[in-house]
Amino acid sequence: MKTRLDVLPTRVDSAAANMATDFLLLRRYPEKGYARFRAYGWHRAAFSFGYGQKIAWVRAQLPVEAEQGRAVELVRRPTGGGLVDHREDWTYSLVIPRGHDLEAARAVESYRAVHAALAEALRECGQAAVLKESCEPPSETECAATKGPTVCFARPELYDVVHPESGAKIAGAAQKRTKEGLLFQGSIWRPAAGGVKDWEALSAAFVARLAQALNADAQEVPWPDFPEGELDGLVEQYGAEEWTEHR
Repeated sequence: MKTRLDVLPTRVDSAAANMATDFLLLRRYPEKGYARFRAYGWHRAAFSFGYGQKIAWVRAQLPVEAEQGRAVELVRRPTGGGLVDHREDWTYSLVIPRGHDLEAARAVESYRAVHAALAEALRECGQAAVLKESCEPPSETECAATKGPTVCFARPELYDVVHPESGAKIAGAAQKRTKEGLLFQGSIWRPAAGGVKDWEALSAAFVARLAQALNADAQEVPWPDFPEGELDGLVEQYGAEEWTEHR
């Protein structure tokens, strides 16, 4: 039976507000049975990092300007994954509701399905792209250099979207599964996707491919009404030093 994929308006917001919005779309979306998708931007230069990463390692990977005068925003995501530089990326989130076949699938299978849809959309828009179908373990030199989780676009992982010839990473994502469903937070590194000339066309192509993967009808919808004050509370949480520094 077909479901619906709600396509929300594009918004530009602070790093904390972007994370809060994604989490609220997972936790308390008014239309519980429907998948939902949004692409979004960043008010300022920003970096996000996975929920389980240690802050000391994260800070060691940041450019100098991030620690001098706080020229960039730094936020801990609700999902896992590596450190992501959002200064030149195209960012999206996708929520698959509880009970959908893809939500119930293993994490590696849902990751592959979403990135297969994205790779197809990239090819439609002029960018050569395939999935990373196998991964060699990092070398001793790489392990010594990173001493922890990798920076997201430095090394592609299994089923990331990569260039078929150079192997350069184009897109990655992270996931979080709760009782409400499955949250994807994904990113395309624009410098690696130079073949894309029209990012609105890419967004439309990606939505169409996601709808096929989800057996859903895509529909543009207005921004949902959330309980008063709940989003503000989550923005405060994601912007708090305690959240950023808690590991």
